[in-house]
Amino acid sequence: MFAMKKILVTGSLGQIGTELTIRLRELYGAENVLATDIRHVDDSPVVSNGLFATLDVMDGERMQKLVHDYQIDTIIHLAALLSATAEEKPLFAWNLNMGGLWNALEVARHSNCQLFTPSSIGAFGPSTPKDHTSQDTIQRPNTMYGITKVSAELLCDYYFTKFDVDTRGLRFPGLISYKALPGGGTTDYAVDIYYEALKHKKYTSYIAKGTFMDMMYMPDAIDAIIKLMEADPSRLKHRNAFNITAMSFDPEEIAASIRKYIPEFTMDYKVDPARQQIADSWPNSIDATAAKEEWDFNPQYDLDRMTKSMLENLANKLGVECRLLESV
Repeated sequence: MFAMKKILVTGSLGQIGTELTIRLRELYGAENVLATDIRHVDDSPVVSNGLFATLDVMDGERMQKLVHDYQIDTIIHLAALLSATAEEKPLFAWNLNMGGLWNALEVARHSNCQLFTPSSIGAFGPSTPKDHTSQDTIQRPNTMYGITKVSAELLCDYYFTKFDVDTRGLRFPGLISYKALPGGGTTDYAVDIYYEALKHKKYTSYIAKGTFMDMMYMPDAIDAIIKLMEADPSRLKHRNAFNITAMSFDPEEIAASIRKYIPEFTMDYKVDPARQQIADSWPNSIDATAAKEEWDFNPQYDLDRMTKSMLENLANKLGVECRLLESV
């Protein structure tokens, strides 16, 4: 097992970064995990409960100095612009997503660090086979976010083969969490719907009925990152783009799951053409066989178990009185 000792996390105040930083500190010690972000949020546990430094990932010199000063051996590079936001600001998305990764890779190369950066189902495109999408298949994305993700996969492969940098990565599906709000992704509806179910007992979906997308509950995603980073490198054939998923559903199915606990919940539709176009370019379901074979990926949450956990935890977070019915 590879043992991470001193870890730097970029984008630590984002949806993944918040929960991952907290978990890494539990496992490795708060003094061994340096959280960084371009902003500083005083009341965030990421800032208040461990090491924190401001970092613009476009500043390679600052990143290098932090790695040197804190004797970092592992960089977890999460800072990026997500799919829907990237379509609104494509040039900024390219510069941030690729420039930030380039800096992280260069720092990893010069400081002999292991590096993780996430890819996404956004790396697939309209010509990708839609069902049970395999690990190695056609990737022709038609979004700036997807283009940066495919480019990142290739660039990380290049740094591994050319410079022997220990790069690793996952193609994440939509991620669902009650701890941190999502940050401008196409799959965000699958988080918003739980908030609205508790607060108003209704939701208007911007994704059309019958649109299936892969999803995962955040605890499974966090476990997957750590498991991959601790995996024996000799087992890894697909280092930087492992397909992972836990479930695939459309808006009707998640609504039905919520109604098992909140029977009066209703949903209607007002489709957002921009995000719907992105969703339509992605697979309906992906095949995670390679991740299972090469580092024993094993998600624990299905849709109904995730729904129960989301509703219980969000009710507590929002201070909403809600006696959930047991699932039938």
